[in-house]
Amino acid sequence: MKAIAKFFVRYKKIIIICGLIILLAAFAVIAFDNGSEKLTINAVARTETEEKLIRILSEIDGVGNAEVMVKDGDNGIEGVIIVCDGANNIMTKNNVLNAVVIGLGVEKNKIAIYAMN
Repeated sequence: MKAIAKFFVRYKKIIIICGLIILLAAFAVIAFDNGSEKLTINAVARTETEEKLIRILSEIDGVGNAEVMVKDGDNGIEGVIIVCDGANNIMTKNNVLNAVVIGLGVEKNKIAIYAMN
């Protein structure tokens, strides 16, 4: 029993530091798990605006499949990201840009359009 007590007295600082590292690692794992669940839930849920925009864009000639993310802020829409099959074609990309500008009333510099894999 005395040997164990001497061990803890001798290595007290190291034991405390290791305990703190283990606690920090546990909190990091918990925080990471909660964040990934929120990301999954938000990635699946689409707003009504996003659903309408996807339907409209997919009807434009050359667009093909489309995915949309609309970022809403306090003063309206802050940005729009569009990923679609036809974004490699400059005319299709321009048609998508114009449709979003007119349909959502968003400035062109707040819209990003990318080609889908």
